[in-house]
Amino acid sequence: MTDSSITDLFSVAGKKALVTGGSAGLGRAMAEALVHGGARVAINGASDRVYRAAEQLGALPLQADLADRSQALSLVDRAIEELGGLDILVNDAGVQRRHPAEDFPLEDFDFVLSVNLVAVWILCQSAGRHMLAQGSGKIINIASMQSFFGGLTIPAYAASKGGVAQLTKALSNEWAGRGINVNAIAPGYMDTELNEALVGNPVREPLLLSRIPAGRWGRPDDMKGALLFLASAASDFVHGAILPVDGGYLGR
Repeated sequence: MTDSSITDLFSVAGKKALVTGGSAGLGRAMAEALVHGGARVAINGASDRVYRAAEQLGALPLQADLADRSQALSLVDRAIEELGGLDILVNDAGVQRRHPAEDFPLEDFDFVLSVNLVAVWILCQSAGRHMLAQGSGKIINIASMQSFFGGLTIPAYAASKGGVAQLTKALSNEWAGRGINVNAIAPGYMDTELNEALVGNPVREPLLLSRIPAGRWGRPDDMKGALLFLASAASDFVHGAILPVDGGYLGR
């Protein structure tokens, strides 16, 4: 295989992509990878900062609150209209709430599940219909270490991310033979807003870092290689996978 064919294998040039949660953290890094790879990218965020992020990235902004089902239901159609199609969907948007399980408020449980799982299902289904009609597409969900175990004080988040992993497999079972790759990335412990309760925590941080063979927190840029692999032709025979990007945490 020539150098140029290897480059082509991992290329996303000319593809049209939607990245939810693309205005900050892991989502922004993944959107940046797609833009730099030559894709036309729309990023979604719930706040006004999506407009500034899109301008900085060279992406299209699509503000929508994914906790609102009506806004989630219309997002893929908006992206298709703005981009002129859709080849890649990255479901990164996620929220976190922390309480002891016995005190966990039902409204917080509902909120986490609505963004982290229900909206992912809505967007997968909407994008899947479009991709089935065109005979191709890449759907990349963002799972978590909590897709594999339960964590502490985050029962809603753990339930949602366990659901994302199983939803990824279920959709892959139905769509793998019809041109759509559905896979997920499971980030390890990343230095992002979502883990602000852990980064620098004098009790939890040393325990976490001692289990990570790489010896450090993950960074948003660590997601870029896995994302480009799953978004490109390099992963055409990869279906229903949950790919850890965790510094070796799961192997410890």
